Amino acid sequence: MGRLFWKIFAGFWLTLLLTVIGVTAALAIQEEARRSEESVLAAGPRSSIALRTAWSVAQYGGESALRSLLESWPAHDGAPPLVVNEEGADLLGREVPAEALGIARERLAEWHASRDGERVGDWRKRGVRAWQDTAGHEWLMFFPLTAARAPERAPLLPYVRIEAPIALAIAALLASLAVSALLARHFSRPIRKLQDAFLAASHGQLDVRVAQSMDGRRDEIGELGREFDGMAQQLQQLMGSQSRLLHDVSHELRSPLARLQVAVGLARQSPAQVDAALSRIERESERLDALIGEILTLARLEAQSVQHADDYVDVVELLDSVVEDARFEAEGSARRIVFTSSVDGEMIIRARGELLHRAVENVLRNALRHTPPDSVVELNLSRDSTIRALHITIADAGAGVAEAELATIFEPFHRGENAGSGGYGLGLAIARRAIEAHGGQVRARNRSTGGLEVHIDLPASMP
Repeated sequence: MGRLFWKIFAGFWLTLLLTVIGVTAALAIQEEARRSEESVLAAGPRSSIALRTAWSVAQYGGESALRSLLESWPAHDGAPPLVVNEEGADLLGREVPAEALGIARERLAEWHASRDGERVGDWRKRGVRAWQDTAGHEWLMFFPLTAARAPERAPLLPYVRIEAPIALAIAALLASLAVSALLARHFSRPIRKLQDAFLAASHGQLDVRVAQSMDGRRDEIGELGREFDGMAQQLQQLMGSQSRLLHDVSHELRSPLARLQVAVGLARQSPAQVDAALSRIERESERLDALIGEILTLARLEAQSVQHADDYVDVVELLDSVVEDARFEAEGSARRIVFTSSVDGEMIIRARGELLHRAVENVLRNALRHTPPDSVVELNLSRDSTIRALHITIADAGAGVAEAELATIFEPFHRGENAGSGGYGLGLAIARRAIEAHGGQVRARNRSTGGLEVHIDLPASMP
């Protein structure tokens, strides 16, 4: 599971935690307010029994019996309960705390509003009793816990009675809104940046990068940003290479086309030179055909990868075939090719045989072209079992290449100072693209004894 999953998981549990905290806080505030109210009125079994006794006496004996009870109340049981009429006066003329009277009347109103026996009993347990005399006047009985308090102060938080399910729903809603807002902001900011980057790329601005603006994210969105940067960089390189290729192709096509135009002009001006002009046109047409073929091969290699080729190739047999063809061409120039291999038997790898053949052949022909007569071109094959790689080395005895040109000889249409005439500068470029398409590398260096040495590294992917 990715990091994004754990962020969502953490957000889910954070929502639950905030919900629990919110519900607990709401219920704690409600309970504290209830206790604050109850602290004004005495409540409990002893108070309830005393109130029931006073109520029973008043119910069956009337006001006089109740007055007698209150006046003869035992001193060891504390002060008798207050019995307050509708005008707020006590039956015995005692001072009535305003706060306690207000809360007692609230309880009386709740008592009258409810016809549920359980709720009525609940109010009775909370220290309030009501008695109605024969004249229809209602008296309120309660025990004040404290004397009259100081002037009332506004509570820090408004007290609103909230039931537990409602408190749970409100807390869950607020917690989910808060966590959802945080998660949305956490995810939407990089997505908007990616959206802007894609929009810029669609308008040709391939130099836009987003990884730096991802704030070091290590989740899937951060990986997506880094992959976008890699894609944009590769597209920028491909577009640049295509632009350079078009420029080089147009430059290379000008010369043969100009010679064709000259040959056509000479044929028109001098009918006697028609045969020579036609021969020139034929040669230039063949050169154009060969050049276009090389360009198409290079373009195909630029556009596709063959790392997952389904063909199995014996590298030893392939190199033998390349060397045999090259020896046939080198016989007339007194140049020799020596092929050595430290690989015993077959060496099978997964590759595209014709492309690999052409890559090695281009490098070997380039070596034959630049090595002097009566010299040797060396081709060696070895295997590194530790990193599962094949090494092909092709070395000539020519003048070598300037050090500044070693990094550019594999670029299309590059011709070094020692290249001489002939060729289009595409052979080594095609070789490099073919080797890289197989997941390998090609590099060149000058030999200490003179000449150029090209190294080709291929992954030894066995079937």
